[in-house]
Amino acid sequence: MGSKRDIKKRCVALLMIVLMAYSLAGCGKSRETIKLSVWTTEAKLKLMESSLDAFKKLHEDEVNIEYVISKEDEDTCKETILSNPEGAADIFAFADDQLDELKDAGVLYELSADPEKDLEPFGGKDSVAYRSVVRDGKMYAYPETANGYFMYYNKKFFKAEDVKSLDRMVEIAGNDNKRVAMDLSSGWYLYSFFKGAGLTLELDGSGKKNVCNWNAKDTKHTGLEVAEAISRLSIKRGFKSMADDDFIKGVQNGTVVAGVNGAWNAEKVMRTWGVNYAAVKLPTYRVGGEDVQMASYTGYKVIGINANSAHAQWCETFVEYYTSAENQIEEFKETGEVPANLNVADSEVVSGAAAVMALGEQSKYAELQRVAPPFWDAASKFGVTLGSGNPDKRDLQELLDEMVKGITE
Repeated sequence: MGSKRDIKKRCVALLMIVLMAYSLAGCGKSRETIKLSVWTTEAKLKLMESSLDAFKKLHEDEVNIEYVISKEDEDTCKETILSNPEGAADIFAFADDQLDELKDAGVLYELSADPEKDLEPFGGKDSVAYRSVVRDGKMYAYPETANGYFMYYNKKFFKAEDVKSLDRMVEIAGNDNKRVAMDLSSGWYLYSFFKGAGLTLELDGSGKKNVCNWNAKDTKHTGLEVAEAISRLSIKRGFKSMADDDFIKGVQNGTVVAGVNGAWNAEKVMRTWGVNYAAVKLPTYRVGGEDVQMASYTGYKVIGINANSAHAQWCETFVEYYTSAENQIEEFKETGEVPANLNVADSEVVSGAAAVMALGEQSKYAELQRVAPPFWDAASKFGVTLGSGNPDKRDLQELLDEMVKGITE
């Protein structure tokens, strides 16, 4: 039997062995902690938080994820990022027409995804979604929601036959001292008149300059005829040019009974009009003695990753998860926006929604928005002038020439 000192030594040694074993076991289970910053819109803050929490739990055995969510509008995302790429979020949402500038600036992370395989739920290689996020066979973002516009209307005031014609809708609204709203100050909506009449706006071969014939004099429907149609429309009692916020206010206070707008406002309009809520493709409008179908822009809100992110691969894993069918159903329930994932759009939960059906109908008359920046200010100036009734009575052909000159600079 050993001395007390020997027994003490053996106890100490045993304790050390236990501590080392515990330490080694702990090392085997240690997890890396990564911090992710995410930008999203105010309407999607709760959804993004719940998605990150679920993703964090899903991978808790592999990594410890900490995150910070900040508000950033999809339309202003590009400018914010380009002003300070290193300080931008790891993950951000933006409109698909901003992708080329972000890519060319080296800000967008090239995803490891296989575009043909991973974009199959979004329509595959021949889809608009594919063209929105793939360049030279490489994928730079995941589609989130389909983006476009159509006609909302209140069934209390319009029958199904009435909403086929914009001129008829404006007449009916005016008789009830109500308004049909559309934002003529935005080139995004103004495009619908000119494209519907067969006039064109596109990028040249360099992708940097606009080619536009909206002032054409030798086409089936001339630019002047389109301008005259818009001008006639804008002075009618039943029509009013309204930006997004004013459209919603008008719906809520009862002065607006129909309007051209997007799916992002479906929830607010539906909640206000209740059983009278409806939505359809854009109507026809009368130009040069003929009724022509109004066109529209289409596109996607997409999710991309900062090329400067220290955890780009984990970001990609999350973005793929966030745009999955299950998550997009939750996003539709939360925001009413149209899912980009076609498996969701065809689901029982979504397919009966009026906004989804209207956007689907309008897609037959829609084109991807691809314009160079000078378009926006020049088109807005023209639209504001006509939308306010051309108060200075300026010559319409002169206004058209001025706009096209600005667009094609």
